[in-house]
Amino acid sequence: MMLGLRMDFSMLLEPLGFVKVLEWVLAIFAFTTCGGFQGETALLVSCEGVVNKTITASFAYPFRLNTVVFSAPDPKGCGGTWTDVYLMGNFSSSAQFFVTLAALVFLYCITALVVYIGYNHVYQQNNKFPLTDLAISVLTAFFWLVSTFVWAKALADIKVSTGASIIPGIDSCKAPGTTCHFLSVTNMGVLNVSVVCMPSTIQVQKLCWKTTNGTQVSCSTDCMCCSVLRFLYGLFVIQAH
Repeated sequence: MMLGLRMDFSMLLEPLGFVKVLEWVLAIFAFTTCGGFQGETALLVSCEGVVNKTITASFAYPFRLNTVVFSAPDPKGCGGTWTDVYLMGNFSSSAQFFVTLAALVFLYCITALVVYIGYNHVYQQNNKFPLTDLAISVLTAFFWLVSTFVWAKALADIKVSTGASIIPGIDSCKAPGTTCHFLSVTNMGVLNVSVVCMPSTIQVQKLCWKTTNGTQVSCSTDCMCCSVLRFLYGLFVIQAH
């Protein structure tokens, strides 16, 4: 068995390499959209000496909302009736699990692509490599499915904890002469994208592997996403030729 580097980019034209590239791209979207998010929720407050004052609370990954406090309406705290107001909930474990797993998958895809492109002759000659690749793909699909459900639930709770429903839980807003109105919250569309990226990545994992003689064996998934994937793959091959 020769272990020397042999660059062969033709593997990217085959499902095994093409799917890994898509997984790599989707993993980037997953951890950048979630890990790089910064948001702000704003209230409109009127109280003693203050009329329609905008107060804000800024939050970001890893979404420890219970440490985020609203700015005070004025230095005097509405005549002493205003106390520190914190957002509710700590979603750091779900967010960090999601981002960490996406980063690990990103690194795994890079490693796999290096093997496919530079050491494909070794990959084909040793059954252990395809089986290991298959096992990692199965584990990845499982953990990503779990992380998707966990993060999707956490995201739904984050939207509640930063939305209009927080007003009834603010004691300072119940003080005599004090009124609070929900003003706005940062759009969380990019976080929705992060949730979509994970199932998409799971679906594109067709669990393709190769036998020792280089004959491809694959298990296909029945989903619309995979039909789109096949179409994109066909266009990719046509353009390459």
